[in-house]
Amino acid sequence: MPDLSGRRTSFRDLRRSFQIQRRVINALVLREMLTRYGRHNIGFLWLFVEPMLFTLGVTVLWTATKSVHGSDLPIVAFALTGYSSVLLWRNMPGRCIGAMSPNLPLLYHRNVRPIDIYASRLLLEAAGATMSFVFLTLFFVFIGMLDLPEDVLQVMGGWCMLAWFGASLALFLGGLSEFSETVEKLWHPMAYFTFPLSGAAFLLDALPAQARDYLLYLPMVHGVEYLREGYFGSQITAHYDMGYMAIINTALTLFGFAQLMKVSRAVVPE
Repeated sequence: MPDLSGRRTSFRDLRRSFQIQRRVINALVLREMLTRYGRHNIGFLWLFVEPMLFTLGVTVLWTATKSVHGSDLPIVAFALTGYSSVLLWRNMPGRCIGAMSPNLPLLYHRNVRPIDIYASRLLLEAAGATMSFVFLTLFFVFIGMLDLPEDVLQVMGGWCMLAWFGASLALFLGGLSEFSETVEKLWHPMAYFTFPLSGAAFLLDALPAQARDYLLYLPMVHGVEYLREGYFGSQITAHYDMGYMAIINTALTLFGFAQLMKVSRAVVPE
């Protein structure tokens, strides 16, 4: 009987802690939205309108210039699946690098921890990119410029893997940035450099085998190829290893949490 009672008490404590954590993150998400987008104009709608405009701009540009992407796929579909995935994983680290400095006063609240601040920003970025991707897909399908995905579940799986990669990379770099300003200075050029290598603007099958083997060391390439296979199905020949991507994502997640533990011990509220 005492053991059973102890387990029930532990479960209640865990549930209560989860509820507190959820309320804290919800409050931080609302605060971040108001801080970032304000109450004027369209307000929080910028959350998905901003990435949507970026994606739409790239789609129009690629269509107007008749860009070559190594396949017979419609350029609208190719740009949408490519650039949306880039926005998903690339924007997350940018929001988490240096995130603690402007939010130090929040740590005076007992229930607010550095992980909550990072989580609120990651949720906002993931939500914005996801809503943008879904809205643009439905819009182009409605006007007849795009077909629905052949395998929606595989598209969702690829999207989640890319979101996991972006979140784990963001936690790792965000934690490192609290100890070195060099991280912030290096990330922006690295982000631009990795864009043409991320698989967003080409299919791996169109490349020479040697170049393909080198690019497959980049984890985001696997996610993009897997997502596109789910979207286009038999129209393309995809190259990916989701087990490899999962291993990289897991390692980055562990490194990210290790950095967060160091940040939690080192950071001092102002």
